[in-house]
Amino acid sequence: MDNTIIYYIMGGAVGLFVLVVLAYYILSKKMQKSEYKRIQRLQEGTKENKFSTEILFQKLYLTYIKIPFIKRYVLKIRRRLEIINVDDEYATRKGTAKILTKALVILVPLMILTILITYTNYLLMFILLIFELFMIDTFIDGSVDKIDNTLLREQLDFFSEIRHAYHEYNMVEEAIYQVSQDDEKNISRQGEKIYEILISNDPETEIEKYYDIAPNSFLKEFAGISYLTKEFGDRKVDGASLYLKNVNNITQEMQLEILKRDKLNYVFQSLSVISIAPILLLEPLKNWAISNFSFTASWYQGKSGMIVQILILILTFISYILVRKLKDNGSTGINTKNTENPWQAKLYKKKPIKKIVDLFIPKEGTKEYRKVTQLLKDAASHLKIEWLYINRICLFIVTLISSIIIFAQLHAIAINYIYTEPTTDYDIIR
Repeated sequence: MDNTIIYYIMGGAVGLFVLVVLAYYILSKKMQKSEYKRIQRLQEGTKENKFSTEILFQKLYLTYIKIPFIKRYVLKIRRRLEIINVDDEYATRKGTAKILTKALVILVPLMILTILITYTNYLLMFILLIFELFMIDTFIDGSVDKIDNTLLREQLDFFSEIRHAYHEYNMVEEAIYQVSQDDEKNISRQGEKIYEILISNDPETEIEKYYDIAPNSFLKEFAGISYLTKEFGDRKVDGASLYLKNVNNITQEMQLEILKRDKLNYVFQSLSVISIAPILLLEPLKNWAISNFSFTASWYQGKSGMIVQILILILTFISYILVRKLKDNGSTGINTKNTENPWQAKLYKKKPIKKIVDLFIPKEGTKEYRKVTQLLKDAASHLKIEWLYINRICLFIVTLISSIIIFAQLHAIAINYIYTEPTTDYDIIR
């Protein structure tokens, strides 16, 4: 090949390389000033490391929601947290997974340890496992209540800042918007939601919807007076703003509510554990009595002993439920059940079951039908009359089966007692 051609090829390659470098330099200069660079700056600091707790909790949530037994607790926690987080799906999933993971980290090792220690004594194992489930349930509710109490305390600062912002802007929606800019607080989400309602095209309809999802009554009152002030204006009463007076009144009510909750937490501190303590003492007390007084073995192994132990279990369970009801502070989760399509509705859709249930439901227009529907309304229950009778029938079936099993077991114990009871080894008549 001629040397001249080689020189041409080399020169062309060098020229092409220079052109590419120049093009890269010119494009990079333009990109520095373009939208692309702005997007790059926005992305800085948002990329996660290889291991991220944020991503971990999101993945754990997706795992928990697929497990049948755990799914119940996931939905229970979720329904309470989504009220506080206001349409923030990411925060709701993270909070749900975080609380449930803490509970499982405590529960799983305890259950494994309990089974390993008590595998020879099924009654004691059953008692301890039930006790642990109750404790985890208490822990989960306490974790969500803690978040709700934090929200209530944040509201005090929020309303205090609202007063200052209202003095400055003299506009309700502008004051709420300025105070809601702190993204680190849960109350900011509520403030943003109220602001969106006030500037919407149909604030009256939106405020009615917010009443159904507000975390507490104080935010409902605040949203209501904010809407009325924006629509009809503020007025002076004794030289002071009526809007600010109402905000002060809500703040005072919140302070009383916080004091009440603190007192409830103090009074009922560890009372849930104490209410379940009797079932923990059943087996140790039984072993102590048998080891020290041998004649008590015949009583514990007989029908009467089994009946007394069952009654203690039932009374302990009732006491635990009552304590939980008394401790309830009326926070979020007043009704965390699925009221749109519960299991009763799914069951009632099946034709054979529907026919059976309809046999027990009183006919429309009858006195009994009016009485039941009125009682449901008076109780503010979400149940329909069909769901109520499904509950009654299911409760009857469960009670019947449980009673048959218990009586069969008691009968077996009585027969075994007769066959195995030792005869007396002394003479009564001398």
